Amino acid sequence: MSLLVKNALLVEPNLRKVAKGNLVIRNGLIDRKNLIADTEFDCDGKFVAPGIIDLGVKVCEPGERHKESYESAGKAAAAGGVTTIITRPDTKNPIDTPENFDFISKKADEDCIVNVFHIAALTKERKGQEICEIGMLLDAGAIAFSDCDSVIQDNKILSRALTYSSTLDALVIGHPQDKTLSHGAVSTSGKFSTLRGLPSVSPLAERIGLERDLALVEMTKAKYHLDQITNIHSIETLRRAKNSNLDISAGTSIHHLSFNELDISDYKTFFKLKPPLRSETDRLATIEAVRDGTIDIVSSMHTPQDEESKRLPFEEAASGAIGLETILTAMLRLYHSNQLQMDQIFTAISLNPAKRLGISGGSLSHNEPADLVIFDADKPLILERERLHSKVKNTPFDGQKLQGRVLKTYVQGREVFSL
Repeated sequence: MSLLVKNALLVEPNLRKVAKGNLVIRNGLIDRKNLIADTEFDCDGKFVAPGIIDLGVKVCEPGERHKESYESAGKAAAAGGVTTIITRPDTKNPIDTPENFDFISKKADEDCIVNVFHIAALTKERKGQEICEIGMLLDAGAIAFSDCDSVIQDNKILSRALTYSSTLDALVIGHPQDKTLSHGAVSTSGKFSTLRGLPSVSPLAERIGLERDLALVEMTKAKYHLDQITNIHSIETLRRAKNSNLDISAGTSIHHLSFNELDISDYKTFFKLKPPLRSETDRLATIEAVRDGTIDIVSSMHTPQDEESKRLPFEEAASGAIGLETILTAMLRLYHSNQLQMDQIFTAISLNPAKRLGISGGSLSHNEPADLVIFDADKPLILERERLHSKVKNTPFDGQKLQGRVLKTYVQGREVFSL
């Protein structure tokens, strides 16, 4: 049945505007021309936006299904307004062969209620030694290639991988970091880490890794996305690089926009991330980079970790936090503080990921897939982690006062979540 969504504030990032209006969901698509429908939903002035496309989600199948399955990840995504997840290959059994890729593709199709695309590993077992069969993985459906935080240290191998990818017009996703400097670090160097006695790394390690990657991209003409830019030094380098003819884009995580190094305070391991949280100056610079378009994409970098791996001394605890269900609510903090406009938020979390990955979505245009989120930007809540849909609950937002709730989520016109 067709559904008229009326009296809505339509967020249209491709047009850089938010305006009152109506649309119809018909046959899984958005209809902006024929506004006659079988049923209707009155938004009463609430926002309707293109569904979030979350780049860099870890689903722990195969190997660690107890942390997150495609079924639980789909439920968490839908509750957070995420209509498409782009999964990482850093599973216990890396997604580095067509056989492994075929397995997760079938699992996702069978179990997940939102759209799923998959990133495949760039090198076998993510060890940075032997390049994967990029052509065969592309044929199997891989949307991009990455070794995630296992940074390839051998420049010759990385240059060959980039050259191979370039000939196939494949997108490579890199983690900008000098691994020799960052190995063993759990915090950003400075007065705070010294007082806490934590092994630390200078944020310049990120810039060094970034400059290395940019030089190789310039040499190979590869399509390249930098997954997490988190400090002012890297941002300045990135701005200069974007004035060249390189085919590059950059992302950051919602957690690096929301928190700084002081949030670690009493060694709270839910705030242990990779890269580590930065200074307040870096956080504000990263927000500004999202606002002015230097950073293209914001993602949750959803990384499930169980209680056993988090309830440890800070240095020993696993890095990472879940974020599928909290990315929109957290981004709305920046809207309420007037740091980002609503269309800028959905440019970063919906439109730009769709454009960079070459997939449908990211707008409310006529005949686009009806992947939509309806939300109340003003509804307050205190986040209780035990209520989240993910199997594990390692969120740094636990107990925090937030503002904004997802009311409904639609994937290809089908309602997958309703508050």
